[in-house]
Amino acid sequence: MRINIPPCTRTLVALLVGLSLLYQALSYDNSSVVIASWITLTPQYSISHPWVYFTASFAERNIITMAIGGVTIFLGGRYLERAWGSKEFIIFIAVTTLIPNLIAAALYILAYVITRADRIAFISVQGSIAIQAGFLVAFKQLVPEHTVTILKGAIKFRVKHFPAIFLVANTISGIIFFTDTAAVLAWLGVLSSWTYLRFYKAQQDLSGATTGGTYLRGDASETFAFAYFWPDAIHAPIEAVSNAIFNILVVAKICTPFSEEEVENSRQAASARESGLPSLMHPDARYNAGKREEAERRRKLALKALDQRLQAAAASRAAPAAPSSSHTPVEPGTSIVDEAGSSSQATS
Repeated sequence: MRINIPPCTRTLVALLVGLSLLYQALSYDNSSVVIASWITLTPQYSISHPWVYFTASFAERNIITMAIGGVTIFLGGRYLERAWGSKEFIIFIAVTTLIPNLIAAALYILAYVITRADRIAFISVQGSIAIQAGFLVAFKQLVPEHTVTILKGAIKFRVKHFPAIFLVANTISGIIFFTDTAAVLAWLGVLSSWTYLRFYKAQQDLSGATTGGTYLRGDASETFAFAYFWPDAIHAPIEAVSNAIFNILVVAKICTPFSEEEVENSRQAASARESGLPSLMHPDARYNAGKREEAERRRKLALKALDQRLQAAAASRAAPAAPSSSHTPVEPGTSIVDEAGSSSQATS
């Protein structure tokens, strides 16, 4: 059976498998530790090897994490590349690899300056955790209400809850098993991908509120606010903190506040996107059907808008010909002749 894999996804899966196997082979030889640092991110070496800010995300430590990363990139990349297109997908991959790795390197360099701990000096930051986190945020935006079932329906999860579960799981494991690099990359992956999708990524307006194939800046819908990544009980404190940080970013001119029109357009676009995109578990079965449904919905909206404009134009033309409010009463039995020349008898 032929499996259709988009080109960028295919390349990323091959890159992950190749770099992971190369790193694992080099790890068995102590004399190759320096060579291994050419594909993984060791903060003190990263300045002379700037390409590692990208390659480190595709060099997994062992076969198990390589399998998890490969399946994630295969399934998630296949879905997102079809939903966004190859160009937008590869930009998103750049955001979820370069930014988390750059910030992680800066954090560990700062931690070493403060603590002078040798473990921090030679720590290796690597793996596709940030990419996985970014995929979950993207699914939260695209299909938040879809449900994923495990064990024949025994366990069910809403897609919108995945990022929070992922962050909590990696944070706890980082504390218990000392996998702090995975926890750091998970948080940075979620924050960088959410910031890009929330404020910067251009998305086509599928709401029908605008015409001509216009694009929206970011996603201003309320349900994609950072507070909505968490349970309802803690929305208020998270919203207070996130709003304070956002105000600082606005003052620094990194982010721009959304207008009411942008919020409304994003809300309508989110609703249209949710109904038009295929299921996560069956991306091929409903892909073309979803596109046809969206095209039909947009056609109906266009016809409705055209009908409203025609009615408004007809009303404006008929307004000058309307009789004035003051007119002479007509006695019963008097013949009345209209503009077409037909006559009728006035009745009381």
